Amino acid sequence: MSTVTTSDARPVNSHAGINPTVLRIELRRLLRNRRTLIFALILPVVLFLFVGTNKTYANLNAAGVVGQATPAHANVSAYLLVSMALYGAALATTAGGAMVSIERAQGWSRQLRITPLSPTSYILIKTMVAMVLGLCSVLAVFIVGRLTSVPHMLPGFAYLWFVAAACVWVGALVFAALGLFIGYLLPSENVMQFLGLVMAAISFAGGLFYPLNQAAKVLQDIAKWTPMYGLNQLVHAPLLGGSIDIMWVVNAVAWFGIFVAGAVYMFKRDTARV
Repeated sequence: MSTVTTSDARPVNSHAGINPTVLRIELRRLLRNRRTLIFALILPVVLFLFVGTNKTYANLNAAGVVGQATPAHANVSAYLLVSMALYGAALATTAGGAMVSIERAQGWSRQLRITPLSPTSYILIKTMVAMVLGLCSVLAVFIVGRLTSVPHMLPGFAYLWFVAAACVWVGALVFAALGLFIGYLLPSENVMQFLGLVMAAISFAGGLFYPLNQAAKVLQDIAKWTPMYGLNQLVHAPLLGGSIDIMWVVNAVAWFGIFVAGAVYMFKRDTARV
């Protein structure tokens, strides 16, 4: 009977490279998850059609939404389009990241310890998959919004459609990290039910669903400490044409760092038990 020596064993890949095969499998699994796709693609589109296609908004400059003295580069409907795209992208990337909870329940954390896939690679792959879902959500909202012909930019600023879409998608990376954190924090039977409530609360607290400048002072103060606040301001900045407050960037980067640190900690704790 032959014995297997240490030299015969498959070496563990400890570097943080992306495994194309695993990435392809993860993307295929995502596309087969109809519930998640409907949640990510249909909901934000319906919300925009419900609140953003009012013909009155087509004749109102977006500057009035935030109390800006100078005219913005878009109408109110375009402003709402970006808001719903951000909400959809945040939902999508959070849901994509939180799918790790299902894999934990299926014992994937145990299997991961005996595969060549490094923990860093695994987290990167899950983040990339979440961002693909976020991109689909952004494209769905923007395409449907443009087809309605209600949102529009001022002449000479059509390129801002692409700028705004890119800002929304890149900014959604914050919530991909949140999804991973939640996925390792909660059991699979609770994560999706909890997710919708969390994202609705975060979005409301961050001023995504209403003009912050018209809210009570206490709500304005609370909003500045929430994960959605900085991104909400940054993704609308191209449309408004005003200056960018460095504190918006600090807010977004800080929350991204918090969520990444939380996800890494929970991942290490989860794999340490197997």
